[in-house]
Amino acid sequence: MTYKLGITGGIASGKSSAAAEFAAAGYPVIDADMIAKELLQPDSALLKKVQSTFGPMTVQGNGALNRGALAAIVFADDAKRQQLNAIMQPAIRREFEQQLAAAVAKQPDIVVGDVPLLFEQNYADLFDGVVAMDIDDERQRERLMTRDGLTRVQADKRIASQLPTAEKLARADFAIDTRGPEALRDVQVQQLIAHIRQL
Repeated sequence: MTYKLGITGGIASGKSSAAAEFAAAGYPVIDADMIAKELLQPDSALLKKVQSTFGPMTVQGNGALNRGALAAIVFADDAKRQQLNAIMQPAIRREFEQQLAAAVAKQPDIVVGDVPLLFEQNYADLFDGVVAMDIDDERQRERLMTRDGLTRVQADKRIASQLPTAEKLARADFAIDTRGPEALRDVQVQQLIAHIRQL
C-alpha cells in the first residue's frame, strides 16, 4: 500500500531540497508550486485573470508572468494575497489531486506531495502523514534575503504570510532539521524513508 507523505515548510526552509532527496531516491513528487507555474503559462485563463485583477504590470512584454511585480503587490497587502489565493488555489488543488491519484495508481511505496501552504490550504487530509521543515527564524530570513535579493522587511513580510514554523511542526507527524549542512538533511530523509517503509 502506498504511503502518501506531505512535505511542508516556510519559505526558504529547505522544503524543496528535501523533496528533491525523495525524488532522487526514486519516489514520485507532486509539486504544488510547479503546478501553479504551469497554470500561469502565457495566454492561460488564470494568467489573464491575474492580469485583469492585479494590473497590466503583472505580465511581461513576452506574455510571461512578472513574478516580482505580482509578489510585490500581494505581499504588501493581505487582502490582495487572499484574492490571489482565491483565484489560484482551487485550480491548483484540482490538478494536484489528479496528479496524486495518478502517482498512487502506480503503487510505489511512497508518494510525496510538496505543498508550501499544506496546512493553510487544508491539504493535510490528502496524506497519511506530514513532515515539516525545522528551521530558526534568523536562518530562514537570511536564506530568503540571499535567495530572492530581499530586504529584511520584505523577507519578514513573506515569512509572516505563512503559518509560523512552530505551528507547522506542532501539526506535523515528522520533522526534518534543515539548519545544518545538506548531508545532515539527507541522512534525515533516508531515515524517514526507512521508517515509513516499516509502517
